[in-house]
Amino acid sequence: MKALTEGLFDDAAVFPPGSASLPDALTAHFGHRRAWYAGMVGPLVLAESMLDSLGDARPAVALTFPGGPDRVPAVRARAAAMGVRVVAWEIAGALPSGLDGDVYVEIPRDERRLQVLASLAGTPYRAKFRTGGVTADLYPSEAELASSVCAAVRAGVPFKATAGLHHALRNTDPETGFDQHGFLNLLLATDAAVRNGGEERVEALLAERDADVVTARIREWTPERVAIARSWFTSFGTCSIEEPLAELTALGLLGPDRGER
Repeated sequence: MKALTEGLFDDAAVFPPGSASLPDALTAHFGHRRAWYAGMVGPLVLAESMLDSLGDARPAVALTFPGGPDRVPAVRARAAAMGVRVVAWEIAGALPSGLDGDVYVEIPRDERRLQVLASLAGTPYRAKFRTGGVTADLYPSEAELASSVCAAVRAGVPFKATAGLHHALRNTDPETGFDQHGFLNLLLATDAAVRNGGEERVEALLAERDADVVTARIREWTPERVAIARSWFTSFGTCSIEEPLAELTALGLLGPDRGER
């Protein structure tokens, strides 16, 4: 099931809760790019304000613009002058234009949510869903996330997720008490939305905590079904590449020979 995890983990090491320094994040990222799991690792995700701190390092990067698209033209010019390859742009607010690479528009978690998703229909832009954070209110409920996933699929808009997907399965963090979404749950939910499962079914899959149930369903997928789900749910940002790898191995979805089943 190589397609299940190909490019699934965007390297967001510099963001909370990992909050690695940029030098440490760069060292670790280049290590990931040389490892057996390199194909599973996406770009290094950085705030646009960190671009000039790269020094001589030239990883492929995804740049985030939490303040909106106003700084995009200047940062784009600066990246080009530096020879930095920006493969993804993650932007809050109004839609940008004229960008190379994948463009993700962060979907607000308020009354504008469905309207912004609908505005992406028929455009080359993708959606970015925030699925957690440092406080409980930053975690959308299963119902809210199910509604967003179904709306994205109806609009024909692929999406990525950011923050809060610390584990493969739906769980309650023992330290914070926060209920956290699982990235495998989100894959199952995406598949259900694509197959017209309805919002109640999508919500139920987001809520599933039984590892045997989740992994059994994924094992049933054909390669074509995996590819379709991943064409919609493109990746998620994680501050630790090692943790999802370890969990997938423990669940039996990565083989003991360090190759994928």
